[in-house]
Amino acid sequence: MRLFIAVPLPAHPQSDATRILRGLRARDWPVRWVRDDGLHVTLKFFGEVTSDRVDAIAEMLTLASKDMQPLAMTLTAASVLPSARRPRVITLDLETESDLELLQDRLERLGEQLGFPPEGRPFRPHVTLGRVREGHRLPSGWDSELERISPGDGFLADRVALFESRLTPEGPMYTVRHEVVLA
Repeated sequence: MRLFIAVPLPAHPQSDATRILRGLRARDWPVRWVRDDGLHVTLKFFGEVTSDRVDAIAEMLTLASKDMQPLAMTLTAASVLPSARRPRVITLDLETESDLELLQDRLERLGEQLGFPPEGRPFRPHVTLGRVREGHRLPSGWDSELERISPGDGFLADRVALFESRLTPEGPMYTVRHEVVLA
């Protein structure tokens, strides 16, 4: 099974992100858009994992989240990864004044103890909106389209979850395997 840990978006920022996503879907861009219910902030991706490791990963999430308060975040701008010269992923960037980076670092360190290698690149919190299809490029003017997007206000995220991702022809389907409430 494919597993990852992420912060699900609360209702208000979920609604803002969905509105933005629907506007982008109306454009004729060669992008595989994320499903409305698939919007989240990934903290740690494990990839394919055997079912006997789920409990250890869930315990790791609980330990990493211990004593954490809800996470203050703001959706700041639409952008692309890895760079404007090679846009492959369309995102909503996040600004955070909370312990989001601390939580992500704890997950990396505890994951390494369980045999999962660290990401290997700096953590850049974001919500993925879509991925440019293999062999395609975004049309000219894409950057000015993204610059016009105004994501929304700040919010508090009070949950972190271990998700299972099942790939389907309609896109990935996510199931929560374990959830921690931040209080």
